[in-house]
Amino acid sequence: MATSETADSRRSETAAEHLGVRDLTMAYGSFVLQRGLDFSVNRGDVFIIMGGSGCGKSTLLRHMIGLKEPAQGEVFYDGESFTRASDDRRNEILRSVGVTYQTGGLWSSMTLAENVSVPLGEYTDLTPAEMREVSALKLALVGLRGFEDYYPSQISGGMQKRAGLARAIALDPSVLFFDEPSAGLDPISSHLLDQLILQLRDSLGATVVIVTHELASIFAIGNNSVFLDAKSRTMIAHGDPKYLREHAESPDVRAFLNRGSAPED
Repeated sequence: MATSETADSRRSETAAEHLGVRDLTMAYGSFVLQRGLDFSVNRGDVFIIMGGSGCGKSTLLRHMIGLKEPAQGEVFYDGESFTRASDDRRNEILRSVGVTYQTGGLWSSMTLAENVSVPLGEYTDLTPAEMREVSALKLALVGLRGFEDYYPSQISGGMQKRAGLARAIALDPSVLFFDEPSAGLDPISSHLLDQLILQLRDSLGATVVIVTHELASIFAIGNNSVFLDAKSRTMIAHGDPKYLREHAESPDVRAFLNRGSAPED
């Protein structure tokens, strides 16, 4: 049975649920990676999926966007079952979802503007000139004005991540998923990316779900979270990570959130 942790400072229980995971089991054949996952992501949350190596964080993200089917349970968007939806309906739901990957996930043979235009070409009827204009705007929003005609190999790793984010917000999504966005970045670049995520969350009115183990990012931007445990193969905490750092029932959760420093008041 999963233990659910909540904080007094968490958003009220009347807050609108944007995403829901209900009794989810993730498995590869007969091997169960996680079972009994049950949590809510409220609209406007910056929701952290955290836990030790190999616990299934990225796999959970893939389940939430339909890249892997659950062995049991369901994922909901605005109260509608994404898991049981038809392929056509899933595509409609995913029209409002943006995803970024650890490496940025850019096409090396395309310029940054062309990369950002990929979802525009797939989901809109914009002309090439209009797509170019939107791509330039999205790149400007992530601090890459003037880099439209650069190729991924011509820019830094941090800039590649920002370009990947520009592509993820091309369609003004209501949900943004990030898989280890700070991986490979220096602390300053990581901090700037955290601030950019918050700015985009506010400007788009979006809900953000992030897979990460970076404590600085977890505490800087996260207001809700779930902790996946590799040993028990289920979630053992759910709530504001700043609250869980000191008050989680599980010592493993408190140890994870207090690595290298004492808890703050």
